[in-house]
Amino acid sequence: MVNSGTLTSHHDSQYNRPFLESFEETPMLVAVLTYMGYGILTIFGYLRDFLRHWKIERCHIAREKEEQRDFVPLYQDFENFYTRNLYMRIRDNWNRPICSVPGAKVDLMERTSRDYNWTFEYTGRVVLDVINLGSYNYLGFAENTGPCADSAAEITMKYGVGVASTRQEIGNLDRHEELEKLVAKFLGVESAMVFGMGFATNSMNIPALTGKGCLILSDELNHASLVLGARLSGSTIRVFKHNNMQSLEKLLRDAIVHGQPRTHRPWKKILIVVEGIYSMEGSIVRLPEVIDLKKRYRAYLYLDEAHSIGALGSRGRGVVDYFGLDPCDVDVLMGTFTKSFGAAGGYIAGKWELIEYLRSHSHSAVYATSMSPPVVEQIITSMKCIMGEDGTTIGCDRVRKLAENTVYFRRRLREMGFIIYGNEDSPVVPMMLYMPAKIGAFGREMLKRNIGVVVVGFPATPIIESRARFCISAAHTKEMLDRTICGFLLTVNKNGFTILTATTLKP
Repeated sequence: MVNSGTLTSHHDSQYNRPFLESFEETPMLVAVLTYMGYGILTIFGYLRDFLRHWKIERCHIAREKEEQRDFVPLYQDFENFYTRNLYMRIRDNWNRPICSVPGAKVDLMERTSRDYNWTFEYTGRVVLDVINLGSYNYLGFAENTGPCADSAAEITMKYGVGVASTRQEIGNLDRHEELEKLVAKFLGVESAMVFGMGFATNSMNIPALTGKGCLILSDELNHASLVLGARLSGSTIRVFKHNNMQSLEKLLRDAIVHGQPRTHRPWKKILIVVEGIYSMEGSIVRLPEVIDLKKRYRAYLYLDEAHSIGALGSRGRGVVDYFGLDPCDVDVLMGTFTKSFGAAGGYIAGKWELIEYLRSHSHSAVYATSMSPPVVEQIITSMKCIMGEDGTTIGCDRVRKLAENTVYFRRRLREMGFIIYGNEDSPVVPMMLYMPAKIGAFGREMLKRNIGVVVVGFPATPIIESRARFCISAAHTKEMLDRTICGFLLTVNKNGFTILTATTLKP
């Protein structure tokens, strides 16, 4: 990260609240030790590859057959090297199977490996009541009891589970129509359409909006679905520094002045692509400044609210609501139902003309099977709860509880001296681990204390910025968060496992 310390907005008049984000630069000693750790792992990796080459050690990874050695490689050599020599050492921290609802607590199926994480065997034992800090269950709607589960069960009995057709053929249900009207009302825009897969909502709709002769300006930390959609579109892509308005404005100015390469003709369309909450950094987009630049240079704005919709704003309407902005200032509003709504799929919302165009030009709309009826009902019921249309305050209470949990958890971690990234109001809380050995150790030690966390390292993060990422939920109680924080302290103090904190780094 280029940013360090606590950042405040330089355009305070555009913000209705303090905008505080923290990104502490990796200390030089930690960076050196981290590089040394990866260097040692790489050396041992080459040694083990030498042993595998001479059949001294068995290799389980996919690779070319001997008779295909002279062919164009089917498998990437470096990716294979990283997988078999580095990833395999800590593979047990990922893909853990759960056997319960992904609520505030989950049940995990215990597994063990006899060949150093190449394969796993299930012991038959279930680890009960693991505090879940990994699921994107921001508002706690991923549950098997309550109004959402009851409505989904009832609609399943009436419509079944699958639709077996696309929306354009015979798969357009009345519940789909109701959901789209509800989403448009929820967001405060003219129209909306829904899709069965959140990833495809980005990757299949961006190519329908831009093409050759268009320019996409993309934040450097945008999600893979946005990156894939931009590449599939055939548009020219230029990347600006994360949340850096000077970098974005420079690209906009150059695009207006110079136009397209070689011909210098004006760009057919300039599309700025950003996210509401960045899921690996915990940062929030500087939306007021982005909208100001978008208007000044007459560009279009595509806002991905996958993590922010439901999780931000006093009414749970996302980052637009959080900043008190007009949703009509965002040309393309995108979000997913997989997180705050406890369901699946995604949406695109905006002006009526935009949605009608996508209905006939989007590959997700034309070729994909319609959204499952119980999933649709889960979204409708949870969204009505957030809007208060169910006659209760359940939704409002959960939005408020999430905000309270987020502030409390971040404050406690910072008071203890841990280095955490992101915005003060972001429910995504990355805590820095830095060194590769700590990725696996931290995940295993926390699980021993019945706390499930997500640990992330290279290539998902920069090589010297490995971290644990916590997702706070309205379903978490204060006792759960306190127990988690106690688990951090036990891991640090009683097991000889040290995390560099802001306190330990002081001279």
